[in-house]
Amino acid sequence: MRIQLPAKVHNIINTLEEAGYEAYAVGGCIRDCVLGRMPDDWDITTSAKPEEIKHLFTRTVDTGIKHGTVTVLLGGEGFEVTTYRIDGAYEDGRHPTEVTFTASLKEDLRRRDFTINAMAYNDRSGLADLYGGLADIEKQVIRCVGEAKERFEEDALRMLRAVRFSAKLGYQIEESTGEAIKALAPNLQKISAERIQVELVKLVTSPHPDYLRTAYELGITAQILPEFDLCMKTPQRHKHHCYNVGEHILHSMLGVEPEKVLRLGMLFHDIGKPQTLTVDPDGTTHNKRHPFEGEKITRKVMRRLKFDNDTIDKVTKLVLYHDYDIVATEAGVRRAVNRMGEDIFAMIFIVRRADIAAQSDYMRKEKLEKIAYIEALYREITARKDAVTLKDLAISGNDLIAEGMPPGRQIGETLSALLERVLDDPSLNTRENLLKLYKEV
Repeated sequence: MRIQLPAKVHNIINTLEEAGYEAYAVGGCIRDCVLGRMPDDWDITTSAKPEEIKHLFTRTVDTGIKHGTVTVLLGGEGFEVTTYRIDGAYEDGRHPTEVTFTASLKEDLRRRDFTINAMAYNDRSGLADLYGGLADIEKQVIRCVGEAKERFEEDALRMLRAVRFSAKLGYQIEESTGEAIKALAPNLQKISAERIQVELVKLVTSPHPDYLRTAYELGITAQILPEFDLCMKTPQRHKHHCYNVGEHILHSMLGVEPEKVLRLGMLFHDIGKPQTLTVDPDGTTHNKRHPFEGEKITRKVMRRLKFDNDTIDKVTKLVLYHDYDIVATEAGVRRAVNRMGEDIFAMIFIVRRADIAAQSDYMRKEKLEKIAYIEALYREITARKDAVTLKDLAISGNDLIAEGMPPGRQIGETLSALLERVLDDPSLNTRENLLKLYKEV
C-alpha cells in the first residue's frame, strides 16, 4: 500500500533517514489515510533521540521532551516527532511515570491503544502493520493492541476513546475489549474532568452520537455521566412518546447537525425528566416542569466537566426553552425572542424539530406545522427589524436624562416598560412616540 505523504512530512522523514535513523508517519494519520480521509495532523516516530532530532532541524520546540517528543517547525507548521519508546508504570491511570527509549518500532507500536492507531508508514518500508490494524479496519472493529486489560490499566481514558472511535467510524467494539471496559470502567474516576469533556464532545459531535448507548452498556456513563443512566431507566408511557427518556435523547441527537452546542443541547434537553416523573393511576407518565429541573442539572453537570461559561450558558438556555410555549402571533414571537435572546431563539427551531422526530407519530404533523408558522413569523419580524430588545428601542437612557429624569433605577424600569409596549406594537418605536409615552408608563 502506498500513501501520499505531505511534502513537509516526507522532508522530515527523509532528513532523519539520511542521518541513519528510522522514521515513520504513525498513528491516526495513517489510519485516516487507509480510510481515504484527510488527516487533521501528522505525527512522526523515529529511532533518533530527542537531542539528535533537535540537531538535525533548525527550528524545534521541546513540547514533550521528557517523553521523547520534539515539535519540528517547517514553514509555520509544527510536526510532533517522538522517539520510539517503551512506557513505564502508569500510577495515575493516565500517564507513565517514566519512559524508556528503544530502537524497536515494534515495541513503540505495542504501547499504543488500538490496532487501527498502531500502524506506521514511510516510502522506503511501506506500511508497518504489526498488530492487525488493517484487518480490524476490514472487520470494522475497535480492538486493543495486545491485552485490553493492560492497555486500559495503563490509561483509563482509552475506554472512553474506544467508544469515541467507534462512534467516529461506525465500528463495533471487539468483544474482549468491551469486556475489559466493563471490568475497569470505575478507573475513569482517576481521569481529569477536562479530559473526559474533550472525549465526550468528540463522541456526541461524531457521525454516530447515539453510540453513547454503548458507553452506557459498558458502564462508562455510570462513571462520567450518571444522570444519563437515570434517563435510560426512565419510561415514557405517553401517547406523545415511543422511547424511554434515554433512547429519546439518543435519537434526538441524530436530528441536529454535528455542532457542539446543538448536540449537547439535545443530550441534556430531557435530563430533568427522571426527577420530575409522575405516574397516573392508568400508568401514563408525565414530567411537568422538567425543563426547569433540567436546566439546573445541566449547569451542574457542565460545571463538573469543566465546560467554558459561554457553552454552559447556551446549552442551559436550550434546555430551559426547548419546550417553551411560544404564542403563535407576532407579539408572542417578539416576546419569545426577547426572553430567550436572538441566538438561542434561532436554534430553538432546530431543537424542536429534532425533539419531535424522536417522539411518536402522534400529532407530529400539527407540531411541525406550528413550528413552521412561528418560524415564518420570525422571518417577517426579522425582515422588518422589529424591536425585540432594549438596544433596539429608538431612545436610550440618555434621552430620558435629557428629558429631566434623574439617573438611577427608574431609567431602566421606564425603558423596560416602553419595550413592553413596543413588543405589542412595533409602530410605536419612534423617538417621538416613545418620548410621548414615557410619562405614561
